Amino acid sequence: MTLDTPRSVQTTAPSFAAVAEELLDDVYGYLLYLTKNWAVAEDLTSETFEVAFKKWRRFDPRRGTPRAWLLAIARTTALDWFRADSRRRRREERADTAEPRREAGDGFGEGLSPALENGLRALTAGEREVVALRVVLDLDGEETARLLGITPTAVSTRLSRALAKLEERMSDNDVV
Repeated sequence: MTLDTPRSVQTTAPSFAAVAEELLDDVYGYLLYLTKNWAVAEDLTSETFEVAFKKWRRFDPRRGTPRAWLLAIARTTALDWFRADSRRRRREERADTAEPRREAGDGFGEGLSPALENGLRALTAGEREVVALRVVLDLDGEETARLLGITPTAVSTRLSRALAKLEERMSDNDVV
């Protein structure tokens, strides 16, 4: 397609407002599963949409869905937060040798049983992320692989292991 192609013929992306309204809950849910903290997830969701709004003109619907694009931005935002949080914690530990404090409200969301919360905590961050993308957000294997930068086979393997761990943990708690 050339620059002189009429705009009506070009492939057009949906409006940012429509995409944001449709995908807000998906982005928030993904970030909540990654961070296990609703306040942090809200902040990161806000940052994600701010970055997405600034970059919206560069979004190309031929390269992927708005959902995958937003989740990739959310993932980058979360990784940046984890790195900054890690550095902050190390500074605090050097300043204070007391055990790290756990914030009240840390969890995966409302309405989950304590057994499921414990099962999710037993998973690694990578396993939780695959579960969030594949099970909670219902992304397909290809889209999840592209988002995580791994192969679809690795996504399948990671998901299988995560679900097996979760099932084992739930059966240990006699949850049917």
